[in-house]
Amino acid sequence: MPALVAGIFVYLGTCMMFKAVILASIAFLAFLSAAARKLTPGGAIAGWGIATLLFLGTGLTGVVLLGGFFMLAVAATATGRKVKEQLGVAEAVRGRRNMAQVIANGGMAALAGLAAWILPAYAGHALVVVAAAASSAVSDTVSSELGTVYGKRFYNILTWRSDARGANGVISLEGTLAGLAGSIVIATLFILGSGAGFLPALGVVVAGTLGNLADSLLGASWERSGIVGNNVVNFLNTTVAAAVALIWLWLT
Repeated sequence: MPALVAGIFVYLGTCMMFKAVILASIAFLAFLSAAARKLTPGGAIAGWGIATLLFLGTGLTGVVLLGGFFMLAVAATATGRKVKEQLGVAEAVRGRRNMAQVIANGGMAALAGLAAWILPAYAGHALVVVAAAASSAVSDTVSSELGTVYGKRFYNILTWRSDARGANGVISLEGTLAGLAGSIVIATLFILGSGAGFLPALGVVVAGTLGNLADSLLGASWERSGIVGNNVVNFLNTTVAAAVALIWLWLT
């Protein structure tokens, strides 16, 4: 089944008529995201650019991975909105992501898509990077958003002492498991879209989990100290995930 789905994705990505349809659909969906107030106009433009690079470099599978991240992130952000507002940790402007936030989460994937477009021989490696970056971004977003709502005990990842719910670098068991589940969803999409086997998919889950861990460590240290902001931390966590995925690919 994964091989069949991957074959369909490849065909749709190479057929000239479908290429035009997909590129037009990317632009239309970016417009709808802004109209539905899920993204700011700047965020929609950034999302369109990232998705276009992903399609040109890694085909339909890259776009599906980005879409998977977007849908999971929107759903997680919307969950328990009132609880988050009461705690003062809800996303600003009701979770609408702006250009900087979109680039922070999708920039690494976009760079991989660009590299694959320029160097098609490395498209397979680039797709692994895209999957790992999406896995990390999903794991980070889902773990923090759902952990804040459903978590029971919260710990600072550096000191392992109890800490404030929703604070930078604070984790919970429930949030961590939710993040892991998000990474598994992305890995499943990766299998279906690329026909990859178990080991590459496991690498995507491992990369996403370690990227999320790096995010928490950076949040508890550099972000709390004011050295960097949340967008930089988000970009760095996807960078860590990309590096882990490439090392995994080399080792296996």
